[in-house]
Amino acid sequence: MSTATYHRGTGRRKCAIAQVKLSSGSGGIVVNGKPYQELFTLVDHRRMIEQPFIVTDTMGKYSVEVKVVGGGMTGQAGAIKHGIARALVVLNESFKSPLRQHGLLTRDARVKERKKYGLKRARKAPQYTKR
Repeated sequence: MSTATYHRGTGRRKCAIAQVKLSSGSGGIVVNGKPYQELFTLVDHRRMIEQPFIVTDTMGKYSVEVKVVGGGMTGQAGAIKHGIARALVVLNESFKSPLRQHGLLTRDARVKERKKYGLKRARKAPQYTKR
């Protein structure tokens, strides 16, 4: 990014962590050096990333540069959404209320449950045999 003034936000979801830099610009979203449309081919993931801008009515007003590591596509998209929402609050405190109402500032704490001994997965038990 050429401009020196930007606002940071860190987003987390599942095992993914996204570091977001928000600056005034053309409205492009760059994730790990590539346009987000290249990395996120599913429409649901793209909508998830754009949601904070739609809620605050700032679509196309800010350029976003994201560095995201860990997790899968859904986790990364959720982490980017969380990071953008946090960066928008740092930029303008009046965005906090609408973002909070849409649940964009709350970290989704759901993570994969660990496997338990004696079970096939976290909760799936082996088939019961009577004889």
